[in-house]
Amino acid sequence: MTANPLLAPWAGPYGGVPPWDRMQAEDFPAALGAALVEERAEIDAIVSNPAPASFDNTIAALERSGRTRDRVERMFSVARESVTDEAIQAIEREWQPKLAAAADAILLNAALFARIDAVHRAANEAGLAQDQRRVAAWLHDVFVRHGARLGSAEKAQLAAINQELASLFSTFRQHVLADENSWTVLGSRDDLAGLPEAFVETLAAAAADRGLDGRWVVVNTRSSVDPFLTASTRRDLRAQVWRAFKQRGDTGNAYDTNATIARIVRLRAHRARLLGFASHAHWRMADTMARTPDAARALMMRVWPAAVRRVHEELADMTAVAQDEGAPLPLEPWDYLHFAEKVRQSRYALDQAAITPYFELDQMVAAALWSAERRYGLVFAEITGQVPVFHPEVRVWEVRDAETGAHRGVFYLDNFARPGKRSGAWASEYREQHRLDGPVAPLVSNNNNFVKAPAGEPTLLSLDDVRTLFHEFGHALHSLLQDVRYPSLGTTPRDFVEFPSQINEHWVLTRDVLDRFARHCRTGDPMPDALVEKIARAGKFNQGYATIEYLAAAIVDMDLHTRPDGVADPPSFERDALARLGMPREIALRHRLPHFDHLFGSDSYSAGYYSYLWSDVMAADTWRAFETAPGGPWDEALLGRMREHLLSNGNATDRAEAYRAFLGRDPDVAALFEERGFPIP
Repeated sequence: MTANPLLAPWAGPYGGVPPWDRMQAEDFPAALGAALVEERAEIDAIVSNPAPASFDNTIAALERSGRTRDRVERMFSVARESVTDEAIQAIEREWQPKLAAAADAILLNAALFARIDAVHRAANEAGLAQDQRRVAAWLHDVFVRHGARLGSAEKAQLAAINQELASLFSTFRQHVLADENSWTVLGSRDDLAGLPEAFVETLAAAAADRGLDGRWVVVNTRSSVDPFLTASTRRDLRAQVWRAFKQRGDTGNAYDTNATIARIVRLRAHRARLLGFASHAHWRMADTMARTPDAARALMMRVWPAAVRRVHEELADMTAVAQDEGAPLPLEPWDYLHFAEKVRQSRYALDQAAITPYFELDQMVAAALWSAERRYGLVFAEITGQVPVFHPEVRVWEVRDAETGAHRGVFYLDNFARPGKRSGAWASEYREQHRLDGPVAPLVSNNNNFVKAPAGEPTLLSLDDVRTLFHEFGHALHSLLQDVRYPSLGTTPRDFVEFPSQINEHWVLTRDVLDRFARHCRTGDPMPDALVEKIARAGKFNQGYATIEYLAAAIVDMDLHTRPDGVADPPSFERDALARLGMPREIALRHRLPHFDHLFGSDSYSAGYYSYLWSDVMAADTWRAFETAPGGPWDEALLGRMREHLLSNGNATDRAEAYRAFLGRDPDVAALFEERGFPIP
């Protein structure tokens, strides 16, 4: 019998790499089953150890357990997110509840928790190192928050809820993916009115990929939809494309997600009550920097009025332009980006179509890598073709320390939208860094959904796309720079997770990066100083729209998950919540509830979408420190402190304390208002 290729420890260079070339859907069920059996045996060995509980035989042993399950699950996660098909989706539906049950079997194991509790209570007297006390306390808290102290009947209820939620998360993801794997067909040249030729070529390539030669396709992903809404002069088609994008999951067909969402929210509310929390949000936020829904809401509502005022100013400017053109009024949500671009051109003489030729994808990738090399003493050497990948378009780099030459990790990059890949942009870890039994280097990936240009043509990015590329790369750098002993200490609070990515965006428009890499795709000429200056002057432009689009979604998330009884009808809740908030009618949520994967594809960002704003306060404050540092964005002393206190030590110390160690104080929210051009309240 042939051994299952998914079960063996990863072989090859760099401490082993995932065997993507041997990944077959039919191998996952057996691999997952065997991995769970192995993990159960590891947990049983910890529990049955006759020696008194100690850090080494309990906490460290738990840190070492489940490595096979971890490898198989991470590969399966990539399969379902990046190269899924009906076979993978069927396995997901079957196995997500089983994986949830296996996790609960550990978290609700009374004998295991008794040993963890004993180590935790004796931590100070046992002479443990600071990081050992930290990981013991963290694991103890995780077990308590996930029900370790419940009675047997309550544990059974909790396990049933978690298994049903796992199944519902799978259903939600698959239904949204079905809607995202759709597109709007443009059938004639008249449908292309206003679109830059380079963008038209990408739409033609997308059509050809779908067997629609001779036509053009707007794919249901942001990197395709937003440029169309910005440039198209066909208002009817803007409305059609906008509706297709915003109504994902809310179409009333077999893939409608509203009933699934209602059930998820009710189950979450029930679980929170069972665990002794006032709401799902209170449960989810217990280990965050914000700690409570009230703290997160206070920040959001401090920003909201200033952003609304800015939106009204933006709308007045756009309405004046529309009136001059004789365009229909009032403006609708599918008009916002189009007329905002006209105002930008008028006010700053800045045309997005003039920018994109300087933002060629390969050059921007090189810019991101070079910037990281200069700041953090890293070297990226491309090894594409030397290690397996899960799709031919994936590129790969080995990462080394520039001074010592020591291996630091491997970075994978998957840039393009395609059928079978979920929308959006995200970072993944295939293997986390730790030093538990010697150095283990991380394997990390970035995943984007840029629209690929036709063969032989350069793929051009918008400025927003470039920021997305740098944003996700910030997550990768956080993983690559990490240096902790215990794997669990790599898990940072949800509202800190976005800080490394958001601060990394700020290097996009530094002159050093632009002068080296913003080269015209045809002529190779650097971006002219005049264009760079126009981009800088327009830096605060349209911040009302960007802030409200995001912030309304974060507020709705928090309102939804602070309800103690859940919600019966998501569309009504969304509509009523926005009305109470005073949402400008010309702007839609960045993510409407029916396709809000952050909230309903897992528990991960539920009651946590506020975290982007929380992290952005730190990022804006940090960037202001760089702007005033002697060396500016490349100030070695400040970069060294940021790496030491914020990027390398995971969650080995409290993140608020870490920030104070970095700058000597708490973050100043005024920096966020200044960065966005809002008056400071």
